[in-house]
Amino acid sequence: MRLERVWVIYRADSPPAQREARQCAKDLEQIGVEVVTAMSGARVNPFPGLLAMQDAMPDLAVVLGGDGTVLGAARHLAVHDIPILSINVGGHLGFLTHDRRVLRGDQIWQRLIDDQYALERRMMLQAMVDRRSAQERAASAAPLQVLDVEDDDEHHWALNDFYLRAYRDEISPTCTLELEIDGEVVDQMRGDGLILSTPTGSTGYALAAGGPILHPGIDAIVVAPICPMSLSSRTLVIPPRAQLVIWPLGDADNRIKLWKDGVGCTVLEPGECCVVQQARHHALMVLLNQSPSYYRTLAHKLHWASSLTASQPSEN
Repeated sequence: MRLERVWVIYRADSPPAQREARQCAKDLEQIGVEVVTAMSGARVNPFPGLLAMQDAMPDLAVVLGGDGTVLGAARHLAVHDIPILSINVGGHLGFLTHDRRVLRGDQIWQRLIDDQYALERRMMLQAMVDRRSAQERAASAAPLQVLDVEDDDEHHWALNDFYLRAYRDEISPTCTLELEIDGEVVDQMRGDGLILSTPTGSTGYALAAGGPILHPGIDAIVVAPICPMSLSSRTLVIPPRAQLVIWPLGDADNRIKLWKDGVGCTVLEPGECCVVQQARHHALMVLLNQSPSYYRTLAHKLHWASSLTASQPSEN
């Protein structure tokens, strides 16, 4: 890998991540790399400014934080094919990150220069909000325009998932959503909402809603109802090229909020719809482990088989 320009992105509310970012910048500058450092968090989004101000894209983005910091970086950097090296500093579960110990010593940068790494492509989703009236849709059969930037309330990307939930505080947050797949109405789901997940996100909110775990090497979309009021509303796994359209049903006050990777996007009114499909780009994740194992990660993060990851497996 060529290392001429590197962005070091660190979690905004984490002093350890800030310290590691300073050290990473120092180490990289000592080997002649141009470094830009920025913090990222729920209220701090550095990427629009970085993408607008920099003359050239970086060769690598080093992300220091937890999964949330990585998800935020992927939503902005994946479309530019910028590889992401994620390291868990100040995070919690860390499904998408390397252990912090990889930063010890200076071998990590030399390994990248010597191409001793792998790139893993992770499927992403895109969502477009259609606010046209029924008359406008009938008059124009042209599909919604797919943009390559997140610059308004109508176009969004996600590495983990999108989900739609009722946007009401004064009463119980249930809603009715009509699900359309490739032009065919599949179900009208009444409950707490609906999750649309990638394989990467299948170990997150979708798993808590009873969905399956999908290997990230698979391209597919998980459709998981949240606490449905009907036993017939079940989780679906559909092909990646499917197009899903979700319609809020009910009175004018039955508004629905769209979320991406746990971050609020926008609010939909009845009569509007959300179109979700596979994004045209993938997130590029740098893997430093010489023998990476998704199953070992699952066993460790989800505490499978008790202390299996801390000891030798049985002879069976």
